[in-house]
Amino acid sequence: MQFLYNIFISLLISAMKIGAVFNYKLKKGLAGRRQSCKIVNEKFSRKDKVIWMHAASLGEYEQGLPVLEKLKAKFPEHKILITFFSPSGYDNVIKKDHIADAVCYLPFDLKVWIVDFMSNFNTDIFITIKYEFWYNLLGELKKRGAKIYVVSALFRETQVFFKAYGSWFVKQLDQNVDWIFHQTKHSSALAKEIGLKKSSTAGDTRFDRVKQLRERDNFVEYIDDFKQSKKTIVFGSSWESEERLAELVASRNRDVKLIIAPHDLKRVDHLKNIFPDAILYSQITNSSSVAILNPQVLIIDCIGLLSKLYSYGDIAVVGGGFHTKGLHNVLEAATFGIPVFFGDQYEKNPEADELTAQNGGKSFEDEFFAAPYILQVLNDETLMKKMGEHAERFISSQPNATDYVVQKILAEKGVL
Repeated sequence: MQFLYNIFISLLISAMKIGAVFNYKLKKGLAGRRQSCKIVNEKFSRKDKVIWMHAASLGEYEQGLPVLEKLKAKFPEHKILITFFSPSGYDNVIKKDHIADAVCYLPFDLKVWIVDFMSNFNTDIFITIKYEFWYNLLGELKKRGAKIYVVSALFRETQVFFKAYGSWFVKQLDQNVDWIFHQTKHSSALAKEIGLKKSSTAGDTRFDRVKQLRERDNFVEYIDDFKQSKKTIVFGSSWESEERLAELVASRNRDVKLIIAPHDLKRVDHLKNIFPDAILYSQITNSSSVAILNPQVLIIDCIGLLSKLYSYGDIAVVGGGFHTKGLHNVLEAATFGIPVFFGDQYEKNPEADELTAQNGGKSFEDEFFAAPYILQVLNDETLMKKMGEHAERFISSQPNATDYVVQKILAEKGVL
């Protein structure tokens, strides 16, 4: 199986190289990986103790960040390394303030590349988020004495561990991982069924992260001027279906304001075609210009504002759920006590199911089913308020997963 796994990684690399000819994102990821060893060699030395967090993309990074921040507070002398698999995670984090001493792409999981990457620093604690398992990496980390943890793990019956040929993968996790912290009891039970007993249910660390969003300053310049005290729907990380939904809602309720933050800024031109009278956030230079134009739609043509923009909404529509691209973060909206709506094509977001069960949100088959219901909620103050209260209560009732994870890690290291 080790041989077959290495063959699979080699094939993956070849496929990505071919794909990079046609796909800019793949090309960017390959180019970034060529810089990874140089980055860590410049930032670290062999005497450095490093806390290393690996995340597939931005969503997983957000899950791991609360744990990473608390570990850094406990071990201020340690340096911090964050690695990504996807350019979307790397690009977002590298442009912002962050706590890491180095941020780079994870090299492909061939042993020779992993050994080269690790050769110039000492990993004390390694955290991988959710279901990002690279077996040569885990084996080499364990050989070098690192403590290895999986945070916000989410096991599903469809994963390789539960296939007839999955025993090798289970064995690797059992040998190399010190503890698995699960998001849900179901995930924890599945792990124990296949013999991964070094695990427990901690909850989802994203709840701790989004609770913090309420406490910070969420002011965004010009948004109050745009709203003018009217009901506002924030469309977060929108794709084509959410944008069609926005068009339906706007045409049937001329009094509602729409703030649309597309998942990809390349969609801005498309949005301007749908809403020719919309204003781009980058076009706003002063408050009076917004008041004079009085547009119904504001298009956010920059990144980094979405989680603050949800605080201005009366309703949120979160993108990605009307197709298989993957539902984006519903918790960032729900934490501000507003109803949250999204498509129903998702399977890796148990929090979306729970939000719906708690009556703080609702999913729909397509935008044509969603539009009438959203219009109904807009016209029913009592229903809108009640759903918002349910959403806020859902967030507030979640346990502090970060503290649980950090206390366990500290206990294992004998710090407590």
